[in-house]
Amino acid sequence: MKQLDKINNINDIKKLKSCEKKELASEIREFLIDKVAKNGGHLASNLGIVELTISLCDVFDFEKDKIIFDVGHQSYVYKILTGRKDKFDTLRKYKGLRGFPYKKESPYDFFETGHSSTSISACIGMARARDLNKENYNIIAVIGDGAISSGMSLEAINDIGFKKTKMIIILNDNGMSISSNVGGISSYLSRLSLNEKYIKLKNKVKYCLDDTRFGNVSIKFLSRIKDGIKKTLVPSKYFEDMGLIYIGPIDGHNILEIEKVLRRAKKIDGPVIIHVVTKKGKGYKFAEETPEKYHGVSSFDKEYGVQTSNKATYSNAFGKALVKIASHNKKIVAITAAMQDGVGLKEFARRFPERYFDVGIAEEHAVTLAAGMAVSKIKPVFAVYSTFLQRGFDQIIHDVCMQNSPVIFAIDRAGIVGADGETHQGIVDLSYLSIIPNMTIVSPKCINELEVLLKWGVKQNFPLAIRYPRGGDYLEMTPIKKVILGKWEYICQGQSLTIIATGKMVQKAYQIKKEYNLDITIVNATFIKPLDIDILKKIVKSKDNILTLEDNLINGGLGHNILLKLNELNYKGKIKILGFNDKFIEQGTIEELYKQEHLDNKSIKKEIDKLMKKQDN
Repeated sequence: MKQLDKINNINDIKKLKSCEKKELASEIREFLIDKVAKNGGHLASNLGIVELTISLCDVFDFEKDKIIFDVGHQSYVYKILTGRKDKFDTLRKYKGLRGFPYKKESPYDFFETGHSSTSISACIGMARARDLNKENYNIIAVIGDGAISSGMSLEAINDIGFKKTKMIIILNDNGMSISSNVGGISSYLSRLSLNEKYIKLKNKVKYCLDDTRFGNVSIKFLSRIKDGIKKTLVPSKYFEDMGLIYIGPIDGHNILEIEKVLRRAKKIDGPVIIHVVTKKGKGYKFAEETPEKYHGVSSFDKEYGVQTSNKATYSNAFGKALVKIASHNKKIVAITAAMQDGVGLKEFARRFPERYFDVGIAEEHAVTLAAGMAVSKIKPVFAVYSTFLQRGFDQIIHDVCMQNSPVIFAIDRAGIVGADGETHQGIVDLSYLSIIPNMTIVSPKCINELEVLLKWGVKQNFPLAIRYPRGGDYLEMTPIKKVILGKWEYICQGQSLTIIATGKMVQKAYQIKKEYNLDITIVNATFIKPLDIDILKKIVKSKDNILTLEDNLINGGLGHNILLKLNELNYKGKIKILGFNDKFIEQGTIEELYKQEHLDNKSIKKEIDKLMKKQDN
């Protein structure tokens, strides 16, 4: 009987012997590779955390103890061990198992995480609530080496080190976030875990003493002074200087060693950080060799690994366009927050290394870094996922827009992204960016239009957000020839009804017109801000009914702002605003979610019919 077959609830792991846990680790890796190959998901990070998660579930009692996995994409093994392995065929599917911790899914998911660096702060909050309630249980944060260098994590460590709140931080050090880690703390951890003098001394002493009774006693004695030796040989005592008890580095694939350290940490009355060194992608050679390719993947053939797709995407188009433009303009620089591959900047980094800045998981810093460059006659382009830019909201207001600095925000993954679910759906950027004075927002209706807008954008002298979706196009469209500030584009002109759409939703509107042979007007709202007042005045004069279409929340979005302006213009017609209602959107394919939210072609056609009937009346 396979060891994995014995695991049906959280307590089953405690029944296994040490040798059986090793077998279980191998079986879990096979299981993960099989399921992620079918459904897609986060593979490399979960392959690296298998032994650590087994050890955590064995040592702690999560009927009362609590754990938070930072970012959350490294929680697959935990889901398997907490009674959810039979649901893995539904992973990341519509109404299926979430790819991140989800409180409604399991009583063992204590806090929902999808963005980086929240775990330590949340755990401190839970620990202090525990103490106020006079309760007694352990609280553990599992955080990666990329996330621990972020500002939020450092703020939390500063707080816990000062207050000495009892909790455990597991630093899962695999040398990677999504792209390779950067920065001083990452370099420090590398020196700490790879210090040659310390490792040589440790291994030599252990080899000499291992096989004798005296040797075993000596090893126990020497372990007591190990920390002193280590502090002499490693570069610094960073975490201990911050007020935490530091243990490590330890082998993250040695279950016996991990469990021994965890049991020791449980007894410490104060904050402890355990430095665990793991290998991202362990057990699957393709993921070990190129872990960045296996961070988040679509389904693939596990025998051959993930194959490079030649399909045109907005991310790739942005990267190519920026390289092309930057080759003629030496003032252009690219900034990313640990997302080189995800946002299409790999070639830019290769071609212009001196003009490429990866700041790590630090979006707030990235925004203000860009602002500083912009006031110094450099043209910064910050490429970032829509949901990650949310973290820099204050900096966008205070450091960029208040000073009217010409920073370009290349906002990738805007709108529905699909299987990553609530934490990654980019459906609020139009709402929060539109309210900021001095911000201009544009969106290409097709991939080829992205370069046109970017070329125009780098010549402007004000803050600019260029918003575009994940993936490719529905259909081919001709890019706009000339960009004029605040001007929209007529795609086609007809009778009775005007659809004002933005971004990729222009393609959806045109699909519907063709599919149902509709005689309607379609306007491409290239500019979400400012609005094209001239076209709105024409619509008011024509008395056409209006349907607005966007891949964003209705609240504060394009349609909302159009409605406000039409009211000022004393518009007498009917208007229907289509977008997402006031809620977070779950996981599923993009088309499944459009159907659920009544933004599929059939649902939009019904709204068109209602407006056209009103016009006839």
